[in-house]
Amino acid sequence: MAAPTFHDFSAATIDGERRSMSEYRGRLALVVNIATQCAFTPQLASLQELHDRYAAHGFTVLGFPSDQFRQDPGTDEDTKEFCTSAYELTFPLFSKIDVNGPTAHPLWQWMCAQKAGVIGGRIAWNFTKFLIDGEGMVLRRYAPPVPPVRIARRIESELGLR
Repeated sequence: MAAPTFHDFSAATIDGERRSMSEYRGRLALVVNIATQCAFTPQLASLQELHDRYAAHGFTVLGFPSDQFRQDPGTDEDTKEFCTSAYELTFPLFSKIDVNGPTAHPLWQWMCAQKAGVIGGRIAWNFTKFLIDGEGMVLRRYAPPVPPVRIARRIESELGLR
């Protein structure tokens, strides 16, 4: 049996619909655990810029809100309202999840197992980013402080734009 890939997982969208990650097969994806009340929340604007700039070339940002660090209180509706009104996000948002521990979403457990961070497999904080290739493999993990603009060169390279 083949080892699992990103495309073998699914998650609920922020609107409550089940979405298979296989919908992103053939696309480069940047998967990010987001929060609305974090010091890194302004990265949402840069993530949207990346999404806008490279979407036509086969790239997407996928946002997974998490309140595991107590910085995204409220409901999925509250998070969606904030993200769309304050940052005009158009990239896909998913329902709130846990990213660490026994209740962590299976997709996040898998990504952490593929690329451990500085504290092992655990997610250290909000805005940890995973770059996933079109075949569903984790290419790189980026720490929360890494600004999305610093990932642009790698995105361009993976998309064959440089």
